[in-house]
Amino acid sequence: MNPYGMHSIHGRAPAIATGLAASRRDLSVWVVTGDGDALSIGGNHLIHALRRNVNLKILLFNNRIYGLTKGQYSPTSEVGKITKSTPMGSLDAPFNPVSLALGAEASFVARTVDSDRKHLTDVLRQAAAHPGTALVEIYQNCNIFNDGAFEALKDRQSAQDAVIRLEHGQPIRFGTDGARGVVRDRQTGDLRVVTVTPQNETDVLVHDAHAASPTTAFALSRLADPDTLHHTPIGVLRSVERPVYDTLMADQLDTAVEQHGKGDLAALLAGGDTWTVVG
Repeated sequence: MNPYGMHSIHGRAPAIATGLAASRRDLSVWVVTGDGDALSIGGNHLIHALRRNVNLKILLFNNRIYGLTKGQYSPTSEVGKITKSTPMGSLDAPFNPVSLALGAEASFVARTVDSDRKHLTDVLRQAAAHPGTALVEIYQNCNIFNDGAFEALKDRQSAQDAVIRLEHGQPIRFGTDGARGVVRDRQTGDLRVVTVTPQNETDVLVHDAHAASPTTAFALSRLADPDTLHHTPIGVLRSVERPVYDTLMADQLDTAVEQHGKGDLAALLAGGDTWTVVG
């Protein structure tokens, strides 16, 4: 067999990809997942892949619904969402996947929109070049079970006031002619959106995707309103260098071989640390 990919058990793709990336460092390993399997049944696998910083890329397609299983609410569905499994409205507070990834110390975290080809392509190229785990949340519409989920970010007129495009080294401004900006509240330390004036223009934050601390990136991820999606940052929120898990593991194996020689599997199986179970 010579396939370019494979299907894994639902939610377990990061675990399988970790083994593949660690054993075949010559491959470029990509995980394609959704908001349902990645953040529900596979949530544990996701956060540990992120904290280990395995050299793989995770594309998390978020349509805020379980599409393949016919329309149940998902971990990113908004509170009050009417679905087949929540006929009276969802009671669950939704995950913010970008906030979750930053909390797990992911070294590369980004968000983009499936219909914005230019932006999507640029983000994916940056993710591909990143050494370590890269998580890209991709907003995706489900025209069958959750049509219009991200219309506020896709409609040209509403997107001007809703979408905050992040560029490293550039002031965080958006809206018509950059009329809105993001500043840090001097009293609370939180980020807030303001109308830019000559008096506050110097207060507008300059985006630093390479900052060692994820504090500001996390604050940016919390700007988006989960119901209206107003003030939603897209782009690379964080891109920092951290030791890569599979490289560290390979170094350990090389050291072990240098110190003790190559292992003998047959000797291990026949050694004193094995036993036979008689039934």
